[in-house]
Amino acid sequence: MIKKLRIKLIAASMASLFLVLFVIGGIVGILNYRKIVEDADRILEILEENAGKFPQKFPGDRKDERPRMSPEVPYESRYFSILLNENGDIILTDTSKIVSIDTTKAIEYASEVWEKETEKGFLDDYRYWRCSSNGEIRIIFLDCRRQLDNFKNFLLTTFGVSSIGLLSVFILMVYFSARIIKPFSDNYEKQKRFITDAGHELKTPLTIIEADTEVLEMDFGENEWLQDIQGQTKRLADLTNTLVMLSRMEEGTNKDMKIELPLSDIVEEVCHAFQAPARIQNKTLDNAIEPMISIKGDEKAIRGLITILLDNAVKYTNENGQISVSLEKKKNRIYLSVFNTTEQISKEQISHLFDRFYRTDTSRNSQTGGYGLGLSIAAATVEAHKGKIIAETADEKSLRITVIFY
Repeated sequence: MIKKLRIKLIAASMASLFLVLFVIGGIVGILNYRKIVEDADRILEILEENAGKFPQKFPGDRKDERPRMSPEVPYESRYFSILLNENGDIILTDTSKIVSIDTTKAIEYASEVWEKETEKGFLDDYRYWRCSSNGEIRIIFLDCRRQLDNFKNFLLTTFGVSSIGLLSVFILMVYFSARIIKPFSDNYEKQKRFITDAGHELKTPLTIIEADTEVLEMDFGENEWLQDIQGQTKRLADLTNTLVMLSRMEEGTNKDMKIELPLSDIVEEVCHAFQAPARIQNKTLDNAIEPMISIKGDEKAIRGLITILLDNAVKYTNENGQISVSLEKKKNRIYLSVFNTTEQISKEQISHLFDRFYRTDTSRNSQTGGYGLGLSIAAATVEAHKGKIIAETADEKSLRITVIFY
């Protein structure tokens, strides 16, 4: 449990940091890209207004007006243009302001843009602008290689720095998470130790009370008071033994007691044992067990797990209800499923089924038996065998508990 809590803490921290870095990097990247597009379109707009060339003076260059862009732009920009008629035939090409593009290559680019029928966009590293005037179409290409390379370098740098940052935070979280959860871990260990020690300490007085009650019964005969004492003493002894067993299972004291077990046979035996109780209560118990399935584990714990699941199903199935057990193996995974109908079970109750002392019977009537620890023990058993247990309801009128062994 502590290990899982630590893993969840690290995972939540890393996911939060990744999301923040992703959002920040994405926003900055989008803004940079938009700036590249806006600057390129501003230059292309001026070229459009002047038939594919820069004017001697930019509009707005009078002393009382702010220039639209730096006067160095015409000398820094590399561009070419192609003039076409309405049918797409080439009238004129101008590649005088660029060295890397010849007339043939310019015509290829113009033909590709002509087929796209879009007014502006990117083709390779060139931003193009398509404009019409007097029945002629001019396509102007602006070389944005430098700006796009800078943008790509920014993305790579951002990715690299973010990766280093994530790795650094991960290392720090692995180191500090142990300290963060240490107080909780210590309290949890003390709690388990207290339950185990208290259970052992309670066994002696409970045994004495039970023995004294039997002596009194022999001296004074049977009466309802002595029967109540015996009943409640037995109930308290069972609860103590159950708590001690649960604590031991969570401590993993039986790790070295795992052997190869015929799981199919065990499930079938337990199902057979519950046929009579189910029939007496007018409940139907069916099973579909795939033969020859085996598992490495603690036989007593595995048998107890199946017994708990079936006991829970029989106990809470509605009158004339249905119980079904299935066992199958798929892709090296073993699936044990126990299904039962019930009067009512909400998804809120489902989320607490494996909590200690939780019972769907809110009245906590002792006549139904149990202490709300059965499914907690089942969950601890599954965890001790490196498996997974899931509870779900499709219609809030039935319950399916599935155990997966890997």
